[in-house]
Amino acid sequence: MDNRPISDAARPMPLGIARIAFLPNLYDLIAFAIIIGIFVAVVHGAEEMRAPLSQLDIAPVRLDPALLPDYALRTTLRMFAAMDASLLFTFTVATLAAKSRRAEIGIIPALDILQSVPVLGFLTFTVVFFLQLFPGSQLGAECAAIFAIFTAQAWNMAFSFYQSLRTVPQDLDEVARHFRLSPWLRFWRLEAPFATPGLVWNAMMSMSGSWFFVIASEAISVGDTKIALPGIGAWLSLAIEQRDLRAVVLAILAIGIVILLYDQLVFRPIVAWSDKFRAEQTASQRRPRSWVYDLVRRTRLTRLLMQPVDWALMGLGSWLATIRMPPRVAGRLRALSVSGGAIDFLWIAIVASGAAFALWLVADYVRATLAVGDLIQAVMLGGLTLLRVVILIALASLVWVPIGVWIGLRPTVAERIQPLAQFLAAFPANVLFPFVVVTIVTLHLNPNIWLSFLMILGTQWYILFNVIAGATAFPTDLREVSTLFRVGRWQWWRNVILPGIFPYFVTGALTATGGSWNASIVAEVVSWGDTRLQAAGLGAYIAQATDAGDYPRVVLGVAVMSVFVVTFNQLLWRPLYRFAERRFRLD
Repeated sequence: MDNRPISDAARPMPLGIARIAFLPNLYDLIAFAIIIGIFVAVVHGAEEMRAPLSQLDIAPVRLDPALLPDYALRTTLRMFAAMDASLLFTFTVATLAAKSRRAEIGIIPALDILQSVPVLGFLTFTVVFFLQLFPGSQLGAECAAIFAIFTAQAWNMAFSFYQSLRTVPQDLDEVARHFRLSPWLRFWRLEAPFATPGLVWNAMMSMSGSWFFVIASEAISVGDTKIALPGIGAWLSLAIEQRDLRAVVLAILAIGIVILLYDQLVFRPIVAWSDKFRAEQTASQRRPRSWVYDLVRRTRLTRLLMQPVDWALMGLGSWLATIRMPPRVAGRLRALSVSGGAIDFLWIAIVASGAAFALWLVADYVRATLAVGDLIQAVMLGGLTLLRVVILIALASLVWVPIGVWIGLRPTVAERIQPLAQFLAAFPANVLFPFVVVTIVTLHLNPNIWLSFLMILGTQWYILFNVIAGATAFPTDLREVSTLFRVGRWQWWRNVILPGIFPYFVTGALTATGGSWNASIVAEVVSWGDTRLQAAGLGAYIAQATDAGDYPRVVLGVAVMSVFVVTFNQLLWRPLYRFAERRFRLD
């Protein structure tokens, strides 16, 4: 008779214990309540989005506090729908740009152009399309608003993911090659996990930064088309128009509550989960925590019900990992990837020809109604906006880089600061317009100077969030080595932490630059009731043309802004990107 002890895993489970394993515990009940609440809210909001468009005339946006919770729900659903589209865009387009040098030639300049096109520029040409796509339904206006919010989120996330894929540590890359991982496994086992911490922080920044453009996306005003979708943005627009400070304060409180909810229920659990993907050899002693993440891990029935989903995803990944290209096709692709000369020249010529054709179409459309003087005026106004952007980005970098490093190196502090930083990033500068207008008028200040700071209010957080992400991802073992060798304060900044966060800073500064150009549309023209202030700049030029429905001038302004942004990025940020890839990889 075998008297060897039976292990706990092999020991038969008593019938009563087996039943208990399938019964929900207290954590399951809390999780079920949260899931059911979210499901009911989503279904309710989705049903309202499908209502007839005529209902907006019957029940327009009103400053009734009882309606504010429903408005907050509608705005939140739009923002998360845009976030889902942004993630899909990021994982496809940014990955393609990072993997293919020829795709990069076309994609990165296109992203530069797209991030420079203001939200009003997109709305001008997309509202009619979506309204015709869903005639007589609010769904058309909802799609236009979601697309506008998408344009305020996607580019930052795409640049972050692209930068992370290009700076994967060399030793991890060699390990993946040694184990002959397929492209699919390499992406999901190495590259995507390495890029996850930075992507999570940039997703939070994109979510918060898109609040800046909620008013423009929900209170649609393009020529003769006036649509006010129920939401916090439309509420704020109406409150500013009616000079209702009480309604403005209520909107700020609603934004704070919404940010607190999605920070606790969505982003903080994701931050805690993504901490395991940090590229380091020594684990951090202080890790981010989340009560929702801990709650889900302690559930019994919820995790059991989610097990089939995990099995399905694992099976799909295993099946995709077995897919191999035919040797002949793979050989031809390798030959194309290494062959330069004529093929590279041909591809660049195709991309350049496409860009030249697009510029010709713009010029042909504009010259029918505008003269050379209009072009000169737009270029001069663009120069004024460029000066504002450069000065503001430099000032924001001096302020937020040290603060971001201090926060990112302290997970406990980062956990506490995270909701506050999200609220500050989400705080719409439009809310400050009444105070700015009154202050400038009362003190007889120069709008060309003092309105400039409104451009950076919503975009400076790109620098802060990216620096926090870089400091958070900085390996603990390198920090301990610098402490062991007693590296001095200034030498630590110059030789340790600044090189470590430099790729993240470049991403943040680049997206902050594009966001500042975008924000100039809102910041260079402000109003409070009948009082209207304007600063000379390209943003004010585009805003006035949009309000008047002057499409040739809208096209001209957007084209000039795109040229400015692409040129600036190619002369400054792209060389810094390449420098970061070459010198500051954590190998």
